[in-house]
Amino acid sequence: MSDHALTLPAGAAAAIRAHGSETYPHECCGALIGRDGAVVEAWPLPNTTEEGPRRRFLVRPGDYRAAEQRAAALGAELLGFYHSHPDHPARPSQYDLDHAWPFFAYVIVSVQQGQPADMTVWWLREDRSAFEAGSLIEERGEPVSPEAAPAGPR
Repeated sequence: MSDHALTLPAGAAAAIRAHGSETYPHECCGALIGRDGAVVEAWPLPNTTEEGPRRRFLVRPGDYRAAEQRAAALGAELLGFYHSHPDHPARPSQYDLDHAWPFFAYVIVSVQQGQPADMTVWWLREDRSAFEAGSLIEERGEPVSPEAAPAGPR
């Protein structure tokens, strides 16, 4: 376990899980926008891989630039990316390792039979040899009133 940590507010965590469910059985992907290791927005990106979105995702250069522009508009920075693993564990694959960029956080949500399951965060080692697991800190939003509470289990 590395000393890396990423904080996800409840809304961003829910958005990642929902995106994974919506795109199942294909992989979803998106950008993690924030500052100082805390995500302020999970911004969905199109999965435009030509290898088939069932087991791969691709962030095209134009989508990367759009994510950086979105981050700048929010007064934040691009912290990393998220994607789903349909019917597979929330662990990086060899493909993920081969296509990762240093310094970014990579959140992976496992989606089992259409339902979001485990969610993890990883950082690429400086020598690019492997990923290191980090700490994913999910903040729970406190509803203002019972009517404001989201439906479903937390």
